[in-house]
Amino acid sequence: MDQCTAMTLISPPAHLADLLANAEPAHVLCELGEGHEGDHAQMLWDDDANDLAAWARWNERRVRLVPRPWCPENASSGEEEVCGLFAGHPSGHSWEVTDPTREALCHASAMKHPDLFPECTGPEDRAD
Repeated sequence: MDQCTAMTLISPPAHLADLLANAEPAHVLCELGEGHEGDHAQMLWDDDANDLAAWARWNERRVRLVPRPWCPENASSGEEEVCGLFAGHPSGHSWEVTDPTREALCHASAMKHPDLFPECTGPEDRAD
């Protein structure tokens, strides 16, 4: 499934804005799969010591910064891939969500430089 395309601007919390003279709003992009239920979400920073992360969660009315534990799910493939989203997230796990912009850039790069981007080159891209 493709990644949700929701985006919003967030301002630094007041206590940080007071410390940072040039603190400006920044954009956040939803990391969940398209068509998800509930708030949009982007991870802002990881707290390895406590096995959680700070997430920006937003909807049409508000933006919140919330700590959430990591999703405990692993990919069923032979890889040790873990979900990069929070526990209880809606939609698919992170390995099921595709960023269409990243995929397009990967494909375009592989077309020009297939030796540099072999992971982005499918059989349809190779000249025989």
